[in-house]
This record gives sequence, C-alpha cells and structure tokens, in this order.
Amino acid sequence: MIHSKFALALLAATTLAGCNLAPKYVRPVGAVPATLPQDGIYPAAASDAPDVTRIGWRDFFTDDRLRRTIALGLENNRDLRIAAANVLQARAQYRIQRADLVPSTTLSASGTYTNNIQGASGALGGAAGGGTGTGAGTGTGAGTGTGAGSGGTGLGAGVGTSSSNLEFYSVNAGFSAFELDLFGRVRNLNRAALEQYFATEEAQRSTRISLIAEIATAWLTYASDQDQLRISQESLKSFEQSLELTRAQFRIGVASELEARQAETTYQGARNDIAVLKTRVAQDKNALDLLVGAPVAGELLPQGLGDANAALQVLPTGLSSDILLRRPDVLQAEHQLIAQNANIGAARAAMFPRISLTATLGTISTALSGLFAGGSFTYTGAPSVSLPLFDGGRLRGNLDVARAQQQAAVSTYEKTVQTAFREVADALAQRGTIDEQIAAQTARVEAANVALKISDARYRTGVESFLTTLDSQRTAYSAQQLLVTTRLNRASNMVELYRSLGGGLN
Repeated sequence: MIHSKFALALLAATTLAGCNLAPKYVRPVGAVPATLPQDGIYPAAASDAPDVTRIGWRDFFTDDRLRRTIALGLENNRDLRIAAANVLQARAQYRIQRADLVPSTTLSASGTYTNNIQGASGALGGAAGGGTGTGAGTGTGAGTGTGAGSGGTGLGAGVGTSSSNLEFYSVNAGFSAFELDLFGRVRNLNRAALEQYFATEEAQRSTRISLIAEIATAWLTYASDQDQLRISQESLKSFEQSLELTRAQFRIGVASELEARQAETTYQGARNDIAVLKTRVAQDKNALDLLVGAPVAGELLPQGLGDANAALQVLPTGLSSDILLRRPDVLQAEHQLIAQNANIGAARAAMFPRISLTATLGTISTALSGLFAGGSFTYTGAPSVSLPLFDGGRLRGNLDVARAQQQAAVSTYEKTVQTAFREVADALAQRGTIDEQIAAQTARVEAANVALKISDARYRTGVESFLTTLDSQRTAYSAQQLLVTTRLNRASNMVELYRSLGGGLN
C-alpha cells in the first residue's frame, strides 16, 4: 500500500515536471538596420574577402614580431586571467545550482549502547549480639525484617541492585526535503545560472579579442612614434645647419636678426618635439608592457611603421548586420537576457505550492551480526506541502523585480547591438577614405620636399629670402609627420575593423 503511494507521487511529479512558468524567449529585433552601411564614403562590397569571423589572429596579423607579442600577452595579461577566473566561478555556481535538481542522498550508520538498571531482592539485617532474622524484599529492591534472639531484637533494611546492557545498530540511506519541481522553480534557477555561465564565457572571449586589438594598436603606436622621432631628429640636423648659416650671415650683416630668430624658433621647436617623442616612446613601451603583462623584449619591438603592413588589408564589406549577433559582447548580453527570462519563471513558481519529500531506507538490529538479516529493513517517507498565504507582498515584489530586470536586460541587449553597429560603421567610414588620405598625404610630402629644394636653391642664388626657405622646411616637416600619423590611422583602422566585426580567436 505504501509502495503504491510512493509510485503515485513520483508519477504525479513526472507528469507535472514539464510545467514551466517562464515567458517564451524571443530575441529582440529591429534595433539596427538589416545591413551595414555601404553607400557614399563606405567601401564597396568585396566579394573575394574572407569571412572575418573565421580569420584567426595569427592569420590576420602578418608581422611575426607582432604575433609573438600578442601570444605573450595572452599568456600573461592580468585582465585575461581575471576573466578566466570569473568563468571558473560562474561554472562552479552553475554546478551548485544544478545540484538542486537531484536529491542529495546521504548514508549514515550508528551504534547505541545503553545500561538498564533493574531491582534485586532486599535482605534483613541481623540484630546486634548475634541474633537471626528473616526478611522479604519488595520489587523495588528495599526490604525490612524483624528478628528475635538471645542478644535482643534488631530492625534492619537492605538494598540490592543488578543491571543489563542493551545494544542497537542501524544503517540508513535517504534524502531530506527534496523539492519536487512541479512548477519549474528549480529548473528556471538552474537555467538562469547556466546562462550566466555562458555570459561569463562570452565576456572572456570579448576580453580576449579586445586584448589582441589593444596589444596590436599599442605595438603600432610604438612603431609610429619611432618614425616620428626619426623624422624630428633628421629635421633637427637640417634646422641646425640653417640656424648656423643665418647666425653667421647675421654677424656679417647679410641676414637680418628676424631671419636668425625665425631659424632659431624652428630649431628649438624640433628640439622640443624630440624630447616629447622620446617621452612618448618610453610611455608607449610601458603601455605595451602593461597590456602584455610582462616586459617585451627588444627584438619584438618595431623600429618603425614605414609602408609595411602588419595585418591583412582586405576584409569583407557589404555584410548583413546579423554578423554583429555573433560578437562576444552581444552574445553575452543575450545570455544575460535569457537568464532574466528564467528568473521571471522562478519568481512565478514561488507563488505556487512547494512540495518536498523526505525518505529513508535502512536496517536496524540489536546485534551487529543481524544488521542485514531478514526482517531488519525499515523505510520512512514524509512528503510535505507548503503554500504561501500571506507574505506582505514579498513574492509579488520579487516577481516585479524580475520583470523589471528583464526589461532592463532587453534594453541592454539592444544598446549593445546598436553600439556594435556604430563601431563597425565608424570603422567602415574611415576605411572608405583612408586610402585616399594616404595618397593625398604622400603627394603632399613629395610636393613639400620639392618645394623645399627649390626654395633653398633660390635662396642660395639670392632670388628668395631665407624666410621662404624656413617656411618650406616647416611645411615639409609637418607633412612628413602627418603622413606617419595617417599611416598609423590606416593600420589601426584595420585592427579596429577586425575587432568590431568579431574577428576569430585562433
């Protein structure tokens, strides 16, 4: 009879186990246009470009020194270690929550030893002087007696005791207060913990991709500042020669003091630029060391940016905005949204009856040898039901909180998608014009250098004043610096486009 009751309870629990009060998850849509920008200044679609999400960073970055620097950073960066620790923590939290889905079974064994005091017969005490007597004892072990003898009479009382040892042995296995998850409360809490674990994994991937991009950008910035420093040092020599020349001419009265002061102004400006750039190069190295998490060896550092390309120059364009949904930060926001959906289900289920079961199966005996003999087995079952009646609105408040958090998670997800769209659009906008900027700036440098040569020749023949030559020097110097900056922008733009499109991690 009892066995059939247990079977019916388990059958009912299995039948109702599919009940889930969480709202059906639907991915939010419409936050961004269906396609990425591709008109106007944006680059035309490249049909031969590879799938960026399948390009590993080792394939995207072509400079071996940069690849080795990134690999060193992936091993030593502390932010990445923190992200990995967060993943381990989230996985452990999920395991803890998942344990509520199954009964927590325990095995216990005990032995009891007790002493039972029992009554013994009383005896009559003899009288003084050698008399004899008889007595009778009560069941409590106390007796009285009288006696007569030649020596006189005596009254005595006697107490007697005896004892026996009792032994009990038992072994039990069972579970206590296991909740039958009829309305999905435990399952939804488990789903929420699982989605948080997935979100933490995506956060680690996002941190990893961002770290790769930051190391590459810092490495390229160091290379660019090395080029800037070299240009300033080379220009300083030219400015110094011009300064010495104008000073000599001023002393003999050929040049004016204005020309001498203008030459000195240009020279001192270049000196200042060199000092600033030396500081900047050192700071670039410090920033790179921090990102890598260890000192970067000299053989891994670039000597300059130049015209060399440290990364692939062809990435896909004209893509659907659905590619953004595969970005780790977007996936992280989506997992957090699904977790909040599950929390709503758990909050709803808390308002329904909660059924729990306690059951044990064991054996008991008064002798250790008979512990598992026939007839020694015992079992107990204790189902319980609790239904909230009045809690001052606590459960309703918990449900309202879960719904508000879910609405916030929807907005967070949509904002994350919009941010991703903006980052890609900005990178594409710069990509569409950066080659034109490079071409224009390169032509400007060439024109400035030619103008400097012509003005210097005209000055030496007395056709032009030295102020014209100084102006040409400044223009050429500024054009060369700006060309280096534009080259850095082009290299950084490719890195940013790779990152914002969710480039591969292999």
